[in-house]
Amino acid sequence: MDKSANDVLSQLLSDAGIEYSAAAVRDIIKGVAASPGSDGAIGPADSWHQLVGLDISSALAGALTSELEIALKIDDGLGDGSNPSKARLADLRGELKAQSLDGFIIPLADEHQGEYVPKNAQRLAWLTGFTGSAGLAIVLKKKAAIFVDGRYTLQASEQVDEDQFEINHLIDQPADTWISENLKNEAVLGFDPWLHTSDGVVRLRKACAKVGAKLSPVDANPVDAVWHNQPHPPLTPVTLLGSDLTGRASIEKRQNTALALQSEGLAACVLTAPDSIAWAANIRGGDVPYTPFSLSFAILHADCKLAIYGDLRKYPSSSIKDLEQDISLHPREDFLPALHNLGAQKSKIGVDLSSAAEIITKTLTDAGASLQRLTDPCQLPKAKKNAVELDGMKQAHVRDGIALTRFLAWLDETAPGGDQTEISVADQLEAFRREGDKIQGLSFPTISGSGPNGAIVHYRVTPESNRKLDQNSLYLVDSGAQYLDGTTDVTRTIAIGTPSAEMKDRFTRVLKGHIALASAVFPMGTSGSQLDVLARAALWQIGLDYDHGTGHGVGSYLGVHEGPHRISKIGNRIALEPGMIVSNEPGYYKTGEYGIRIESLLAVVVPPQPETTEAMGAKPLLGFETLTLAPIDLRLIEKALLTRQEMDWLNGYHHRVRTTLGPLLDKKTQKWLELKCVDIN
Repeated sequence: MDKSANDVLSQLLSDAGIEYSAAAVRDIIKGVAASPGSDGAIGPADSWHQLVGLDISSALAGALTSELEIALKIDDGLGDGSNPSKARLADLRGELKAQSLDGFIIPLADEHQGEYVPKNAQRLAWLTGFTGSAGLAIVLKKKAAIFVDGRYTLQASEQVDEDQFEINHLIDQPADTWISENLKNEAVLGFDPWLHTSDGVVRLRKACAKVGAKLSPVDANPVDAVWHNQPHPPLTPVTLLGSDLTGRASIEKRQNTALALQSEGLAACVLTAPDSIAWAANIRGGDVPYTPFSLSFAILHADCKLAIYGDLRKYPSSSIKDLEQDISLHPREDFLPALHNLGAQKSKIGVDLSSAAEIITKTLTDAGASLQRLTDPCQLPKAKKNAVELDGMKQAHVRDGIALTRFLAWLDETAPGGDQTEISVADQLEAFRREGDKIQGLSFPTISGSGPNGAIVHYRVTPESNRKLDQNSLYLVDSGAQYLDGTTDVTRTIAIGTPSAEMKDRFTRVLKGHIALASAVFPMGTSGSQLDVLARAALWQIGLDYDHGTGHGVGSYLGVHEGPHRISKIGNRIALEPGMIVSNEPGYYKTGEYGIRIESLLAVVVPPQPETTEAMGAKPLLGFETLTLAPIDLRLIEKALLTRQEMDWLNGYHHRVRTTLGPLLDKKTQKWLELKCVDIN
């Protein structure tokens, strides 16, 4: 580092009364550089300045920005467009030999098993070049394989060097089968106990045992040993949410959970999911893309005390002083010793073995703890939104509806020119959203698919795949945003030019499924899997279907994909309860031609009860309220396929869209909306 630059930064820090040295600030900036950039960032771009100090002068802000630009230029080995897996494999095998290992497992996972993995945990991408959201690699002395699911078979073949890695289907040729077929007797297969759940380790150990091999945890991940310029752990500021946004103080949430622990005779439970900790403590962060939480671990004690273990630099002084009672902050390195102390007291501890890292359960049991398997106790109460959260979700959807309606009107005007592309329209939609109040970022990467790209369920446009919006085609846009008071997720399929009769038929059948689910009434105790058939019936009638779930839970300014409930063919026994938010997104995809999906978010509500329900003593009936406000393209509807009841539902929905959003739009867009929301008969 240039001495004069160091002197300038030191002087600016001193002038501001900041105790951090220039070296300490540059270390903070390395963590900021490893946090989500413009793609997936949560909050204002300069919010990280508060990690350095709360009163930042313009001169110091400029110096910090310059330092960040320098840090961002460091080559971390990710996303450089090349595939140096041969050299990296050789380096890794050298490290395996040094650690007396015959092989090593590299999952796409961090210590929290989350949906989005920070840059420093992108070991699979660094080693193989594969950038999908799910996968696993196994490296042996003379052989290596990568395992991906059906969504990523094509992507893996394009990104992974098949001379170095076999490409296997995660379901058809699972990793445990491959292990049994390729490991030799007495071979030692290493794994990082921070990156595998206890349940996952059981399966891997069985696979090794079949051939007399040994599954062995490592103290230091060998990939990290050979990954030069590996990014630092992400570093973003923690913010507190007030009860005006959360509806309940942290102590209220913890009291209910503590009572549940006490009833089970548990001294404490371990929380490894950052969204659970965010909910329990009413805090948010931005360590991973699109999801506003801070990466940390926690121990929730039966006396309501919550101990959070993470990087203390993430907590500006304003956050620390406003933390609620009985919440304590501890360095990340104190987490395992705290678990050991619990175990040494012979405590009975609750752990979710399906999501907790193996090292957590092993540390507890080795120290003498008695473990009880439980489901993360925060997940279900977090899913049941209170009145304040529901109101916030509704307000967020009004603002989101304004942005989406402005976008759809703009698209109708500009698409006929033939110049718009998947990227340009996605950028324009984000720009409209960014003009709204309380927006913090997108809730997931926008799926912007024209024609055949719309048939790829998890499509993400790149400069190489970017298509123009062709005439007489379909355009599918699946997008959402994070607002301080709610999270949105919406899909609309738009006719560009004149749709074919087949397109209209398929769209209308998807719409029929969407309406059937949105208007469903069902008894308390019903799970989403029991309702899934409603969304598919119209497609099944002509032998068609879609190969994804119909609905997922959604958080309140948290994860856009939230458990434990969902709507899918695969059995989910979690009953839908009032306050839960779930998506309603049936679809149809014709490979190589077009894709159709209609998605809105629904809130589970208690509708007026029919007299027969009370008279017969039956379970209370539940239903849905549609939160999403955005017109459905009438040009794609084959009216002859709709029943009178379905037409009434659509007309009623469009009336609510028109009357809610119309007064909040400019005159030109308002007039467009009125035309798009006319009644059909």
